[in-house]
Amino acid sequence: MARKKTAREKIDTDHASHGKAFQIPEHLQKDGGPRTMVVPHPRDVERLMKTPRKGRLITLGQIRAKLAKAAKADLCCPLTTGIFARLAAEAADEEAAAGAKRITPYWRTIRDNGDLVDKFPGGVDAQARRLRAEGFRISTKRKTPRVEDFARKSASGR
Repeated sequence: MARKKTAREKIDTDHASHGKAFQIPEHLQKDGGPRTMVVPHPRDVERLMKTPRKGRLITLGQIRAKLAKAAKADLCCPLTTGIFARLAAEAADEEAAAGAKRITPYWRTIRDNGDLVDKFPGGVDAQARRLRAEGFRISTKRKTPRVEDFARKSASGR
């Protein structure tokens, strides 16, 4: 029986579709909508997740926009970006468990509306604890916890 791949091994696996922009089939295009989309490489998603310093955040939408621009595409696939963000978080968690001190600060990656990411290791509770430890205020008034005033704390400074 084959050994299960680690999250790091999954991130480092190359696939022909990663990083390539492609034409969206005409029957899936909306009038005047996006024409090209890129499936990102997991390492590129992870690289952007490493950019926010303590006290700053990045949204999945910001990651997608940067990857689409780099690929000269209209948009970046939201599904694979989310999957690769989860893999980057799992790889960081594995590396921390193995004693690494410098890991991808995945807890600084949030959803476009400020919500925490339930797919990250430990779920929203673990992400909220890490963010609170860095001085962020987390609102629990909604079903999914959200970073208060998240737009002002974004890595892009918007």
